[in-house]
Amino acid sequence: MHENQLVKDCLRRHGGALLFMAPEWSETERAVPCQIVDVFALQVVTGFTRDPQGKLLLEAHPSVAAGRSWSMAKAAQLAQLDARPERWVVLQRNNRAWGLFWAGGGLHRCRQELLETSQSPALSSAIVPVTPEAVLRLVLNLETSDTAPAKARQAVVPPAVVGGSGVLQAVLWTSLAWLAVLGLTAAGFLGVLREQDRKLELLLERTPAPAAIR
Repeated sequence: MHENQLVKDCLRRHGGALLFMAPEWSETERAVPCQIVDVFALQVVTGFTRDPQGKLLLEAHPSVAAGRSWSMAKAAQLAQLDARPERWVVLQRNNRAWGLFWAGGGLHRCRQELLETSQSPALSSAIVPVTPEAVLRLVLNLETSDTAPAKARQAVVPPAVVGGSGVLQAVLWTSLAWLAVLGLTAAGFLGVLREQDRKLELLLERTPAPAAIR
């Protein structure tokens, strides 16, 4: 797919972790919320455990909605300490960063960067093909039924149409970018409302009760 020219300004390094941040992001903003993405398996980190030797193991799920957020500094630390650090990219939860990563070619660029710097031969064999349909399924958490008849599945999404139509792919990538922007905007709005509710509760707690009427 076509890569946006701003993508090259989004890739950063923090310690041993690869970051994908908005182009205007600066090193002083280490508290911005981020997710950790397995760019080869197309999964988002939901948490972590430790193996019997105490080694950190990140757990991932093929759904952006199930992914957990950390500060940039914490996410970079987790990605670096994982037993498979070459798989992970720290992705900023930002409208521009999301659009450039999922629909602007950032995912492909991150894969190339990690493949060039990694010594693991298993990465190439673990790559899940990046198609508009696969990314939409990841972002929207769409499920495909393995028990559905083959004819029915072909009627819904004909492989020839999906693979051969450049117009359809362009529409899918554009829709994905807008969905990412709308999702983050809605999440940000809800966050502001929760913060306002919290401030109101604190204000009410600190306000002295009115004197009783005699």
